[in-house]
Formats: sequence, C-alpha cells, structure tokens
Amino acid sequence: MSNEKFKLHPISAVINFVKGLKDLIIPFLIIFVTNGFNFNIDVRQDGFWIEIIPTLIVVVIAFLYLFSGIIKWWTFVYWFEDNELRVKYGLFVKKKRFIPFDRIQGLNYKEGIFHRIFGLVQVMVETAGSTNGRPEAELTAITKDAAQRIEKETQRAKQSLDVLTNVEQLHDSSDELLQSERTTSRVVRKMTPKDLVILATTSNGIGVVLTGLVAVLSQFAEFIPYELIYEEIAGFIKFGFAVVALAVFVVFLFAWIISVLITFINYYDFTIIEENERLIVSRGLLEKKRVTIPLNRVQAIKIVENPLRQLFGYATIVVESASGGFGEKEKKITLIPLIPKKKMNGPLQELFPQFEWSPILSKPPKRAKPFFYRIDFIWLVPIVGLCTYFFYPFGLLSILLIIPTILLGIWQYRTAGYSIKRNQLTIVYRIISRVTFVVEKKRIQALERRQSYFQNRRQIASIEATVMSGLAGASAKAPNLNVKDVDTVMDWFDRSKEGIEEGIEQQE
Repeated sequence: MSNEKFKLHPISAVINFVKGLKDLIIPFLIIFVTNGFNFNIDVRQDGFWIEIIPTLIVVVIAFLYLFSGIIKWWTFVYWFEDNELRVKYGLFVKKKRFIPFDRIQGLNYKEGIFHRIFGLVQVMVETAGSTNGRPEAELTAITKDAAQRIEKETQRAKQSLDVLTNVEQLHDSSDELLQSERTTSRVVRKMTPKDLVILATTSNGIGVVLTGLVAVLSQFAEFIPYELIYEEIAGFIKFGFAVVALAVFVVFLFAWIISVLITFINYYDFTIIEENERLIVSRGLLEKKRVTIPLNRVQAIKIVENPLRQLFGYATIVVESASGGFGEKEKKITLIPLIPKKKMNGPLQELFPQFEWSPILSKPPKRAKPFFYRIDFIWLVPIVGLCTYFFYPFGLLSILLIIPTILLGIWQYRTAGYSIKRNQLTIVYRIISRVTFVVEKKRIQALERRQSYFQNRRQIASIEATVMSGLAGASAKAPNLNVKDVDTVMDWFDRSKEGIEEGIEQQE
C-alpha cells in the first residue's frame, strides 16, 4: 500500500467559506432590516461608525470563515498506510485521525453545485463509532476517481484482513476468491415522477410554502399599504363567492406547484440499491446525495402514515440507524419516501426477513380510552380562558376545541397497540401520524415501564422502547395498556429469564 499523500481540490476552500456564510444569513438579515434597508455610507454624518459596527463585525467574521477555509484546504492531507485511512490537517493545532479500514461501515457521498461544476464529490467516512451525528472523517472536495480509489482501498484491505483472520480461506480456489470479490446488487425501489407528485401533494410542503410566504411578507409589514389592500379586497369580494374561491384556488395551486418543484429537486432519481449486505440510497437534482446503510447497523424500522397518506393507502418507511445519514446530525434516514401499503410488505420482507410485517396487535382496554384525551384538557383550559377573556363573546367559541381534542384522543386510542413475537417488538401509536415501530430485542437499549397514580387506579400502564440513534436515541411509546400486558413485555425483555422469548407468542 502506497504512502503517497493526497490533497483536497482547491474549491474546498470556497465550499467551506460558503458553509460558514450560511450561519451569517440570519444575523445579516437582522442588521439589514433594523437599518431600514438603508446602509449609510456617508463617513461625515454623525453616528456613522456606531451604525456601521454590526456590519463590520459580520464582514470580519466572513473574512475569518474565508481564511479558515483556505487554511483547512492548504493543510488537509490524507493517505493510506497500514490498512488505515489517515487524515491530517491544522495550522497551529495539528489534528490527525487514523481510521482502520475494517471499522469503516460506509462512504457517503454528496455533490453540491460546486462539486457538479468541477466533477467532484464530498466523501463522509462512517465507522462503527460514528454515533454522535458526525462522520469520522470528511473529505470536502475530491475527484470521483479519488473517491473510487478510497472505496477500492477499503474493500481490498477488508478482503486481505478476512483472509488473514480466516484460515479456511487459504485453501479456497482462485475461482472462489474471484467470485467472493464480485459484488451483487439489485434495485429495490426507484421513484417515478408520479410518485414525486403524490409525495409532494400528501406532504406538508404546501403548508410550509404558505407559511414561508407569510413570514416573508411579515418582514416587510411597514412597507405594505394595508388600508389600500383592505379596500381592494373589499371591492374584490363584491364580485361574488365564485371569484373569491377561484382566487383561493390559484393561491393553493401556486403553493402546490412550488411544493412539487421542491420535492422534485430533493428526491429526483431517488433509488435504493441493495449491495453486499448494505443499502445504498441516492437522490437529488441540484445536490446529489448518496448514503450507505449497512443492514447490520439498522436499529429499528418505522412505518409512518400521515392522515392524508393513510386515507389514500400510502406510507413512508424510515430506518433508525447507527450509521450516518446525508451528513445530518440525526440518524433517522428515509428509506422509502412513498410506497403503497399493499405493496409494502414485499420489499420489507426481502430486506428484513427476520421481521413479521403483519402482526396481530394487543390493544388498550376500554377503560383506558379517557386517558388518551384527558391530559389535553390541562393545556386546553387556559387557552379557552384567555380567548374568552380577551375576545368575549366570540372567544367562547374556543370551547369547541374540546370536540376535535376528544376525537383525536379516540383516534389515538383506536390506533395504539403492541405485539411481541419471538425476538420482535412492534409498537403502534399516533400523535397525528400513525407510526408502526418495529425492533429486535437485541437492538433495544432501554425498555421503560411508566405508570402514574391515576393509571395505577385503573390498572393500566405505558411502555417506552429506546434504540441507539443519534445523540438522544429514538423511542416509541405504547400508551395506556393493560398492566398485565406491560408486565408481559417487561418479562420478555428481561434477559435473565431464559426461554421466555420462545414461549411467548401472543398472536395465535
């Protein structure tokens, strides 16, 4: 293995600088708005230097980001030595990181606009110890050939380590060794333009677009002639209900088109490939991203159905992984953004054959129904009181909030349930969206039993399972179950009691 040292592409200095500028957008906008969208450049005017201080601070910080980006590019080198990927950077404080190839779980790729222009790629190295949301090493901008070389060196080192640690492989024929080096891959799912349209339509993207429009307009409130607009709207309403409805439709149509465009840009060419016990997820139009998920690092699977998608029979499949995502801090990775529920079990069974995907759930008892909406009255009472006090008599209408609160609680009660079968725990719950949480017993980091004083009187309790994912972990809660059911789950999880998992099967 050569000890030749490699450097990043010079454009990495610009990329690091632009990343730093993103942090300055909000402070700059605050300064720009508070100055009335007017920067005084007359040095002779009184108070000029006092007014310009915040701007000078932002400019100095921007130059520091630029200097930092240049220094990191200038000092950053990586090389291969002793079956390790080695990284060194820093001017005054030298930092070195040696990453054994056998610890590398995956190489995640990202191609931003600057990468696409120069034919480069950003590489994030994920290892078994990458549990804090950050990659073990990040190569900001290298050529695609260099990225392929890192992957080949990783595979070669792992294969050589396998040969050294397994004596039986020394007697294998050359044909068998060549066969083992071949990679087998298959496309699990590829999203079509129709899928993207449905994904955008059934997501909260339209609401986000409308909220963003309102937020932007609120920043220019002092420049908006509200009286004139009110007069125009009043005259507009006189044209009739049909014209007003048409105008509202046009606004929502515009928001829908923007939502579809955003979804199309983010999820363009979304493809899932299974290759050698790992999943490779790639997506993006302007910024291409590719993440590798080792199957043995998947901690839990979530099937998420928001009310609109549940109505039309669609779901989103999310994995909680101990490996990294697209350079994000959270470990929740969207495996399949949109899939018909009737076609969901096939791909899931192929990828995770150890799970049962159609379990029979044990439901909360009838006496637990009020507990699903009783707690909501605690925060509902002051809201009703304040609305009644400040907006009397129309504020009394806030009492009607009790109706949707009770209906939501009943919906949550009908959704909740759990199932245990052999080494699998399934928890189904709802806040707004219906979530099915599937996990193996060996992946559960903690299983907690919770019971309040009022639950104890009704002989009900709740359980919450937590798996390793990100800094805080990921959890799922089965609320207000029969206390005997909760004790059964706790006994199932108790590793000191042998043979319980073989004897417990609640779905017969």
